[in-house]
Amino acid sequence: MDYLIAHEASIRLSAFAGIFLVMALWEIAAPKRALVAGKALRWFGNIGISVLNTLILRFLFPLLAVGLALLAEERGFGLFNWLGLPDWLAIPLAVILLDLVIYWQHVAFHHVPLLWRMHRMHHADLDIDVTTGARFHPLEIALSMLLKLAVVAALGAPAVSVILFEVILSGMAMFNHSNVRMPTLLDRSLRLLVVTPDMHRVHHSIHRDEHDSNFGFNLSCWDRLFGSYRVAPRDGHEGMTIGLRAYQAVRRQTLPWMLWLPFGPLRPGSGEDG
Repeated sequence: MDYLIAHEASIRLSAFAGIFLVMALWEIAAPKRALVAGKALRWFGNIGISVLNTLILRFLFPLLAVGLALLAEERGFGLFNWLGLPDWLAIPLAVILLDLVIYWQHVAFHHVPLLWRMHRMHHADLDIDVTTGARFHPLEIALSMLLKLAVVAALGAPAVSVILFEVILSGMAMFNHSNVRMPTLLDRSLRLLVVTPDMHRVHHSIHRDEHDSNFGFNLSCWDRLFGSYRVAPRDGHEGMTIGLRAYQAVRRQTLPWMLWLPFGPLRPGSGEDG
C-alpha cells in the first residue's frame, strides 16, 4: 500500500498507457464498426483535450483526491475514520460508493441543462473508440474533481482506494468506449458485472431515449438497479448512428470547437438538448 501511494502518478500513467495500447490494437485487429470520421482529426482533438485536462487539474487542484485522502487519514476526519473501519472493508466499500457517485453524476450531467452544456461535447464525437473515453470538457472535469474531493473527504476514503478507483475508472472508460468486436457470450457474461463496449455504445446513440440510458462507467448493476439499462440499440450496433443530430459534420471535430461547445446554443428537438 505504501508503494501504491508513493508511486501514484507513475502507476496511473503506466496503467493508462498500457490499457490504451491494448484497446487501440484490439480496435485494429477486430473493429466492431467502420469509422465515420476516421482517426486523424478526432484523435488529435480527443487526445489533446485529455492532455489539457491533466494540466488544468494539476494547476487548479494541487491537492488532488489522493492527497486529500492522506490528509483525512492523518487527521481522522470522514465517516470511515470515525467508524474505525479496517482497510479490508473500507477500501472496497469506498471504490463501490465512488462508482455509485459517478453514476449519479453522469445522470445529472444528462438531465440538468447547465451540466449538459458541458457534457454534450463528449456525445458530439461522431465515432466511439478508445479516445472517446478521455473526451470530456475541462469544465466537466473540474466539476467532477470537486465532487470527488467532497466525497473522499466525507467518506474518509483510504488513499489506496482512491488510487484504485482512479485507475479502474480510467481503464474502464477506455475499455467500454472502445470500438472492439467481442464474442456475444463473453459480452453477456462480462456485463453481469461490468460495463462492456456493446453496453455502453448504446449510450452514444443519436436517439435521445438511448443516450439517456446505460450511464454506468464501471459496475453495470447501477443501470439495472435504477432502471436505466438498455440491452442494445434499436438500429443495431453496426447500423446505429453515433453522436448528436445537431453536430454531424466531420469538420467540427477540432479542439477549438470542442472547447467552445458548452457556450453555444442548445437546440431543442435536435437530440442534443439533454
